[in-house]
Amino acid sequence: MLTSKQKELLLFIHDRMQADGVPPSFDEMKDALDLKSKSGIHRLITALVERGFIRRLPHRARAIEVLKLPESSTVAAVATTQEPQRRIGFQPSVIEGNKARNITAPPSHMLDSRTVSVPVMGRIAAGVPISAIQNHSHDIACPPDLLTNGEHFALEVKGDSMIEAGIHDGDTVIIRRCDTAENGDIVVALVEQEEATLKRLRKKGSTIALEAANPEFKTRIFGPDQVDIQGRLVGLIRRY
Repeated sequence: MLTSKQKELLLFIHDRMQADGVPPSFDEMKDALDLKSKSGIHRLITALVERGFIRRLPHRARAIEVLKLPESSTVAAVATTQEPQRRIGFQPSVIEGNKARNITAPPSHMLDSRTVSVPVMGRIAAGVPISAIQNHSHDIACPPDLLTNGEHFALEVKGDSMIEAGIHDGDTVIIRRCDTAENGDIVVALVEQEEATLKRLRKKGSTIALEAANPEFKTRIFGPDQVDIQGRLVGLIRRY
């Protein structure tokens, strides 16, 4: 399954190759997807390669070959849709185009003296970043001592980049909504207003590192204006 940005880029590349015979440049891709930097395009292309939708051809400039298109879409249908959802990440806020729209998640509430109902707001990536689902799908019952002060959300984990921190694919993480965090906190980070991921936060000077807890995943370094903290991990629920 592709994210909206991955799908948008794939179809843009396909359309340009059909029209011109050559893939677009990274600058053209960046402008077409309304991204701030080409690093976002590099990540999207890497994800498309890993998922088998495109491949890079060696020793050739701008050499990209489209191998397949999403089964649920046709080129014509997407080409006539000029307003795809943009810049979606975990929230409670959704960014569409250049406008931020607040979405109020249902508040947590006591079910009884032993459980609190927390809204599950979708899926978060612990691996290759994916767009987090914005919709309140259901609630989950949590013990009160698992929560701290403030608003809380639950997210279903996809991927294994945080496995050495005890966070497994399929776990449900409990997130306290906040926009700041300390060094070493595991956070929900929105990268370049585009995709959300669950990583450990490291700060050094003006740079921000999103650190995986799996040696197979590289630490990613960003500038201060490329990462927004959406919340901090406070608990985890696992079903067997």
